[in-house]
Amino acid sequence: MENQTHVPPKPVTEVWKPEMVSLPRLTLARRIYRFIFGYLVRAFAYSIMSIAYKGRENKPKKGPAIIVFNHLGDADAVLNLASFPYTDEVIGKIENSYDHWLVGPALRTYGVIWVHRGQPDRRALRAALDALSEGRIIAIAPEGRQTLTGGLEPGTDGAAFLAIKSGAPLIPLALTGTENKNVYGHMKRHRRAKVTWTMGKPFHLNVDSDRREALHAGTRQIMEEIARLLPKEYRGVYDYVQDP
Repeated sequence: MENQTHVPPKPVTEVWKPEMVSLPRLTLARRIYRFIFGYLVRAFAYSIMSIAYKGRENKPKKGPAIIVFNHLGDADAVLNLASFPYTDEVIGKIENSYDHWLVGPALRTYGVIWVHRGQPDRRALRAALDALSEGRIIAIAPEGRQTLTGGLEPGTDGAAFLAIKSGAPLIPLALTGTENKNVYGHMKRHRRAKVTWTMGKPFHLNVDSDRREALHAGTRQIMEEIARLLPKEYRGVYDYVQDP
């Protein structure tokens, strides 16, 4: 079971902008933008990080699929956008759509499935399910925020809900070294931060109980799969998980 170490409450989005939540349309203009944006982000990622890739053979060539990853810092988004096919769908907090003068417009043009955190967001879930039904790949951080402890925090049930509802396989992804203090600290010294990107094998959830129990058990299974790919010091509340 989860380590009961105290973790601060999960954040709750203070604004409500449901009109911004939808599945991005893959127009020709958006496809071209994503292609160019992907190359620019990849170049930036390699300029600030020295990336060790593991398990790239597990990367899905097509969907539907749900990539679930741990969330350490701002560089997670850069690393993932540089590593995934440019047609992947990202689920991100809606605050990113307007909090930064450059990041907001760039992500709005790319097309993100925005989500209001800490409250039921049926529009976001519907958009994600529509993406999976169209054979797309989505990426989501089940913790719901950047970790405040440096290790895994308890997962939220969104990813498990999508997996159970859609039947899509889950693919665990573990990141290390992308903490803000590490990446920004190296950037200030004009050095590249050493990071790792480790992708595990696809899996499906074991659904053999009622809906509420299945969600909780599924979330625990998702977080344990991520934890197995991480060094012990990154496993946080899932530090009971044994090495594979």
